[in-house]
Amino acid sequence: MHTEPHQPLTPATRYGDPLHRPRPIQPHTVLLPQEVPPGVDWVTLPNGIRTLAYTHPHPGPVTETEPNRVQPIPAWAKTTALLAPTVGGGIAAAGFGISYAAPGVLAMAEALWAAVALIAAGALTPLLLRAGRGPGRGTTPVQHVTQNITASGMFGRASGTLNNR
Repeated sequence: MHTEPHQPLTPATRYGDPLHRPRPIQPHTVLLPQEVPPGVDWVTLPNGIRTLAYTHPHPGPVTETEPNRVQPIPAWAKTTALLAPTVGGGIAAAGFGISYAAPGVLAMAEALWAAVALIAAGALTPLLLRAGRGPGRGTTPVQHVTQNITASGMFGRASGTLNNR
């Protein structure tokens, strides 16, 4: 096995240094114009190097003999153009209405809280009155009513009896 003598790394023996150890120049591959794929073209970079790169398709030259044809406006563009001011106007009208309705909404909120307080007071009053009576004071017997109603047919006359116990 053959080994080379060890060399210390000094500035003169650095690997990849273009001044002290230049890399061998590789021959460039040559592309014929018919080998260049579509969408690829020669471009010049800002530092002056010319290279192949993907490009946008170039429009053909405009000839003066062709009259400039007016393209029709697509349906989606017409719809959008008509819809934009309508939606904007609707949003503006909604904001205007909300600004006028705000004081009424606040007053209604206060009225609703007052109604909730009344309902709560109405539900609590009978409970408090019953609890204040206590057992055995002011109790009355419970009355039972039974009603029997009979009718014949859809529009027949109904008759019934009422039993109080």
